[in-house]
Parts: sequence; structure tokens; C-alpha cells
Amino acid sequence: MVLRYSSFLIVFVFLQHISFSKALKSSFSVEMIHRDSPKSPFYRPTETHFQRVENAILRSIHRANYLKLDSNDVEGTITPFSGEFLLNFSVGTPPVQVLGIVDTGSDMIWIQCQPCKHCYKEDKPIFDPSTSRTYSTIPCVSAYCLSAPHAFCNFNNGRHCAYRVTYDDDSTSEGDFSWETITLTSSTKNVPVTFPQTVIGCGHNNVAMFSEKTSGIVGLGIGPFSLAGQLEPKTGATFSYCLTPMYQGNPKPSYLHFGDAGEVTIKEAVSTPLIRNMEQPSMYFVVMEAISVGSKRIEFPRNGENGNILIDSGTTMTFLPDEVYSSLEREMVNAVKLPRTNNPIEGFRLCFGITPGEEYHIPIVYAHFKGGGTVTLYNVNTFVKISETVICFVFISGSEAIFGNLAQQDILIGYDTERNTVTFLNTDCTSEL
Repeated sequence: MVLRYSSFLIVFVFLQHISFSKALKSSFSVEMIHRDSPKSPFYRPTETHFQRVENAILRSIHRANYLKLDSNDVEGTITPFSGEFLLNFSVGTPPVQVLGIVDTGSDMIWIQCQPCKHCYKEDKPIFDPSTSRTYSTIPCVSAYCLSAPHAFCNFNNGRHCAYRVTYDDDSTSEGDFSWETITLTSSTKNVPVTFPQTVIGCGHNNVAMFSEKTSGIVGLGIGPFSLAGQLEPKTGATFSYCLTPMYQGNPKPSYLHFGDAGEVTIKEAVSTPLIRNMEQPSMYFVVMEAISVGSKRIEFPRNGENGNILIDSGTTMTFLPDEVYSSLEREMVNAVKLPRTNNPIEGFRLCFGITPGEEYHIPIVYAHFKGGGTVTLYNVNTFVKISETVICFVFISGSEAIFGNLAQQDILIGYDTERNTVTFLNTDCTSEL
């Protein structure tokens, strides 16, 4: 009797998912909140625009220092207390709203849960799974537990599946590997969209450098247990986002798209192969063949079969190999007809003085990707104003190459893990919805 009931339940849930998938396929978008937006709990109205820029640059350098891309010992790769984009969502039935850090480098979803052994301070009430009608722990014999890279059997806790993630600064989250309903709000229709039986980490022991303003992590990385991976059977293997300019006037919302809305199919778009990096399989690596300014084309070093540049929404600046950056800096100095000035913020290597109110010319930079796709990088992608009289180049020399979020502004970027492609479309992200 139990076996028959379980089989019926599996078929019923499967049919529910088919019906739900068809309903969702038309359009599904959610707003990503930039941490410096007035909608963000990190927003400080007393901070000046230029203070926000400086803090973003320092966060970017900090994150890059922790992105040890050649390490096999690191299970997660975000800088946990930071995060540039946030996502409001709800967990449980009845739904409880939480705020997660969006990270394209993480391959799972986790939140803080009661009872807490060692939880970091959180402004919102910590989620109590005992109050939810849809929460259940995953048994050790489940295929989910056996296949998840962070999961293991906790024999001291009723043979429930457990998880543990460790970040580069020794921050950790550990707890129960669980099923729960999560709910997102569709920005296109302003209605809740519910995903039953989503696999999440319910963290009872979360220590070190996490922010009290956030509840956990929403991973968008490659893998079956990230948000993108778990929505794939329902919405397809594609998602996209379009980042609006963050430090030019009043920032507009940026959106994350799934289903049909996540496909980038306009003919002007260009695609490049998504490279599955064996050392960091959850991250989005591609091959950048060259970068050019004016008539100068600067070739990129190859990096075997693992790709040579990471596309990362959580890093503000763009990091290039030393030899590439040095050549690009030289060309920018020759092309920009402005006086070079001292770098007022740690991290910048190339800054120019400007006169308020006067126009100035910034040359277009072209990023050439494997497969022939070329992405145009305008001044919004390459320079940021850090004071009334100074602009700085947001590319910097680094040991690892990272295509940061300032370089991604006003570019619709689509990820397709079935076709293994990343697609770029230069566009006005402020006019998306």
C-alpha cells in the first residue's frame, strides 16, 4: 500500500510539473536588487554617489582575492558578507519572505533556519521550518542526497541528508538538505510564482562573515541544485539578465529572466561556447580571444580547455591578465585625450581628470569571443566617475580574468546550459519591461 501510494504521488507531482512548465514557458522575470539601490537594506541615504562607487570597487577587489579559481578545495566561491545583487523570495507554506544574495558562481540555495546552533545575526526573523506545511528533510537514500556535491548522510540526525559549504574566507553554512516550496514574484505580471519541492539547504550552523541583512545564498551557477538548475525542468535550460547602469544618476531595476523570457534570440545577438571548467564546474567560463581598441587588437592567452575568463555578476570591476591589461592601458592612454591624474581610490591604475560640464571622448572597446562573436563595450562599461573631476578605467590587472558587472551593463546576457552557450546583446536595459 505504501509503495503504491508513493508511486501515485510521484506520477501526480510529475504531471503537476508538466502543467506548471507549460504555464510558465511564456514569460517569467524577477527583479534583482542592486545593493546600492534605495530598495536594498544596504542602502545608506547619507552616502554620496562617489562613496558608493569607492565601496563597490573595494568589494570587487575583496571578492577577486577570494575567487581562487585554481583551488580544488573550495566548495563555494562567493564573498559571503558582500554580494552585489539581492533577490526577494519566500519559503514555506505559509510563505515567509527572505532576502538572498544572488551569485552566478554558487551551485545551491541555502537560508538560515531554526533551531540555530551558531547562526549569524539576521535582521529578519530566521525561518522556522517547523511552521511550514511543505517542509521536509531529504532522506539519505534519496538520489538528491547521493548526487549533490555538498551533501552527506547525517547518521546522528535520523539518517537525514545534510550539507556543508565552506567559502574561501573559512565562512561556512551547514544544516539539513531539504525540500521546500519557494515563491518568487513575477515582475511582468506582478503575481507570485510558486515552485514546490525545491531543494534548499536549511542552515542551522552558519558562521563568520555573512551579512545580518541577508538570509542566505541564491545560487545561479551551473549544477542541478542551483536555482537555475532546479528551474530547468520547468522553464527550460536558459536564463538571462540585463544589468542597468548602476552608478549613473538614478539606477533603474535590473531583471532576471527564465523560460521564454530568458532566451536571447534576436539576430543581432552574438554567442560563444560555454566552457565547463573542471576545476570550478559551477562557474560560467568562456574563451575571450582578444580585446581591441581603435586599430589595436590585443590577443588573450589561452588556458587549455577550461576557458580563460569568468563571467561574474558579483565582481564589479573587470580583471585581465597582466600582459593584456598593460597593452590595453597603453592604448587607452594614447586614445583618451585627457590629462592623466593620480588614482584617488586603491585599485585603480588609470584615471583621467575631467572638467565638469565639458564633453570628452572615450574610445569604444571590443571584446572578441570564441566563435566570432564581438561585444561592444561603451564608456558605461569601461569607465566610472569617482568624483566631479575624475574618471577611472574599471579594468584592472589580475591573476585571473573576470568579466565584471560594470562591463556587463546594458548588455542582455543569456546562459543556455543545454546548448552550452553564452549569448550577448548590446541593448538599453532600462527599457526591458
